Amino acid sequence: MFVAINSASSTMSRNDECVQVIVRCRPLFGKELAEGRQRIVEMDTSRGEVVLKNPKASHPSEAERKFTFDRIFDWNCTQREVYDGAAARIVDAAIEGYNGTVFCYGQTGTGKTHTMEGKDEPPELRGVIPSAFNHVFDAIDGSEGRNYLIRASFLEIYNENVRDLLAKDQSKTCDLKEDPEKGVYVKDLTTFVVKGVGEINNVLKVGKKNRSVGATLMNADSSRSHSIFTITVECSQRRAGDPPDAEPHITVGKLNLVDLAGSERQAKTGSTGDRLKEATKINLSLSALGNVISALVDGKSSHIPYRDSKLTRLLKDSLGGNCLTAMISNVSPAHDQFEETLNTLKYANRAKNLKTQVARNVVSVSAHIAEYQRVIMELRNEVADLKHSLKSAQQGSGGD
Repeated sequence: MFVAINSASSTMSRNDECVQVIVRCRPLFGKELAEGRQRIVEMDTSRGEVVLKNPKASHPSEAERKFTFDRIFDWNCTQREVYDGAAARIVDAAIEGYNGTVFCYGQTGTGKTHTMEGKDEPPELRGVIPSAFNHVFDAIDGSEGRNYLIRASFLEIYNENVRDLLAKDQSKTCDLKEDPEKGVYVKDLTTFVVKGVGEINNVLKVGKKNRSVGATLMNADSSRSHSIFTITVECSQRRAGDPPDAEPHITVGKLNLVDLAGSERQAKTGSTGDRLKEATKINLSLSALGNVISALVDGKSSHIPYRDSKLTRLLKDSLGGNCLTAMISNVSPAHDQFEETLNTLKYANRAKNLKTQVARNVVSVSAHIAEYQRVIMELRNEVADLKHSLKSAQQGSGGD
């Protein structure tokens, strides 16, 4: 019933914001070191500068490519440094009633899922998603005079089908709908009210078990789908100076934590059969995302191709709407990945020029109650339809 990415029913004043673009480079790992691969990425973290060296350059002018980004993190950085530099500001904004998105982009095997999820233990290896859980509930526990309601949902886009990772029936796919007020939303998406870090971690674990993963030559446990974990933060408070009978002040922030499947060249991944089909769909959706970014940055196009993929439809607000957005681009330092790393850096460089218009989401109590009454009515109708179907089935079997 609930919206995956959406603006609330009314907003406060809008401010232009640039999408924050961050680049993270992982270290060379065991196999790469054993095979003698060389690091071709240099990073000046104080200046936000990335230098990519071309191992096959035939002319000095082709030897290096330089890029500058909002923030960069090299192979020595910690998970906490990445969270504080890339995501903490956006999580704070969601708690205060704004829409926020953090998404991770990059080639297969560059550490996107490590950046977004990391490991449960030890705590210093936790990624953006579990760190955001702690951030949200620590902020709530430390607040006074406010009442919060936190909801969580988890979906994936696999082979251009939207799947509810929390649904009881994992064989079903979900439909995307569009509403003038709600924007693009996922019909019948399961949401859970969560009251603490333990409960929201359980939601994540359930969804991860249902996620589509598979082995390629690039990554033994590669994500074969794009996933979006959404945290909705509703806050009700009475403001200083309000009369006793005044309606509470209600804000609704939505935080989208997005782990994109890896871009990949099929010759390098060794994809065949289902893996090849998955890779083709992944690359098409990432290409659609690139086209949307290009069209938005260009500013001359009257048509932005959001409808070219399910991913771009769901990320519409995050790329050009009412949302604070951070894009973390993960790259490999290895010399045999030069082309892929260059493509990722070019992709990220384009995204630096994206602008969104950010506004706080404020709803009236009456509108809020009306929305819940609508949802309750829909659920009652579904229950009534189910009872009718069961009764008809029983009558039919009784007549045999």
